[in-house]
Amino acid sequence: MTEAPAFPAPVVLWSHDEAERAGKPLLVLLHGYGSNEDDLFSLAGLLPEGFVVAALRAPMPMGPGFTWFPLTASIDYSIDAVKLAAEYALEWLDTVKANHSSVTLLGFSMGMAMATTMLRYRPADFAAVVGLSGFVIDAGADAAFRDDELDGSVPMFWGRDQQDPVITPDKIDYTMGWVRKHVDLTKVLYTGMWHGINQQEIGHVGEFLTHKVLTD
Repeated sequence: MTEAPAFPAPVVLWSHDEAERAGKPLLVLLHGYGSNEDDLFSLAGLLPEGFVVAALRAPMPMGPGFTWFPLTASIDYSIDAVKLAAEYALEWLDTVKANHSSVTLLGFSMGMAMATTMLRYRPADFAAVVGLSGFVIDAGADAAFRDDELDGSVPMFWGRDQQDPVITPDKIDYTMGWVRKHVDLTKVLYTGMWHGINQQEIGHVGEFLTHKVLTD
């Protein structure tokens, strides 16, 4: 059993003052490895206005930024560390979600691994998931990952560039198999984006969120 690290109190950037958040759908942004909450928060103004946006900082310092869980040189990870990170994010979410009509997750790179892990912990809790240039954790038969409860009804957007030099082929292969079995998938491939996000993709994400969350 991995001993839980002493994670710091959550740091969150909000798009709305607290008095303006009640009853609105929440969109939680989960940044990538070595980044911080400012990174994806810069996209908030490009996403549908109907959401309250919250960008959560990962709990572990890493270089100039932060990480959700450690990575090895071969971009491998510990399942126990992933689970601790997901529990950290969900514990914070539990303190705010009752104030909102729904919760949607958007993660970039490692943040996509976080978003899908949170969905697998709480299959009934999220209106939709957006994953950008990332992957799904290969969790084996770990009982904390309740994949058998994901019946393909949760909408998920997955955008990536086939020439992404960061996410390794084994992770893409596992992710492809997982999304086909467990979510209502919208998958879009981009060129010239590499390991990043471009304006066209953000437009597609906005359309997806409007159609799948705001108008349902």
